[in-house]
Amino acid sequence: MIFKFSADRFPVTLVLLVSVIDFAIYSLVENIWWLVGYLVVMIIPRGLICSWNHHHQHTPTFRQKPLNRVLEFFYALHTGVTTNLWMLHHVLGHHRNFLDQSCDESGWKRDDGKAMGALEYTLTIASTAYYRSYQVGKGFPRMQRDFLVFSVLTLAGVALLCWFRLVPALLVFVVPMVISLLFTVWVTYDHHSGLDTEDEFKASYNNVNRLYNVLTGNLGYHTAHHHRQGLHWSKLPELHEQIKHKIPPELMRNAMFVLPEV
Repeated sequence: MIFKFSADRFPVTLVLLVSVIDFAIYSLVENIWWLVGYLVVMIIPRGLICSWNHHHQHTPTFRQKPLNRVLEFFYALHTGVTTNLWMLHHVLGHHRNFLDQSCDESGWKRDDGKAMGALEYTLTIASTAYYRSYQVGKGFPRMQRDFLVFSVLTLAGVALLCWFRLVPALLVFVVPMVISLLFTVWVTYDHHSGLDTEDEFKASYNNVNRLYNVLTGNLGYHTAHHHRQGLHWSKLPELHEQIKHKIPPELMRNAMFVLPEV
């Protein structure tokens, strides 16, 4: 079996199906308003794809590395996140440092110790994501090398798409990549903001809403995810049940979507 976990087959198939639709729209649609409409309609679906890209960074989908690299190219076209970007920034950065705001790669505090607002946080973390990943990569040379190589290859692929059909490429790929990166950072603001603690069970908000977790691959079980970040997304509900007695009730939510205020 090429999948490490059979639970990944359905979501990955959907992600690749969206990629097929993207390339069909890019190749066949000329009308700029149809392209703009498609861009707007796909903002939320691409935002959900960002969740699955996140899971892939923690637990690679395929057993064969080349297949993972191909999948990461398509993820990059949806999310603006290239190979190993989140591996360095998020897995080896944020997850190690989320209890220490002085060095958290996704830190919600300013240097003066005051909390950022959601907009400031989004612009700060998104605009520095590639630089911070490069910095973390200094401690992991092989991952840094792959991050740089595949980022350049992705950029070259996007440039080639723009060369063939500029306006469709901008509206189907380039602009959505930027929006998705900003969207990803924006929705993560409420994962930890305001929770200044050294206790891992008090450092994350959780969302136990069933639909939310179906769409995001159980991302709502965020304390469990930080407790065992290498655990596959399909196993997070079980871990959450084992540790939920340690999580303060005020950190538990049940909402279809929790979006930060701008």
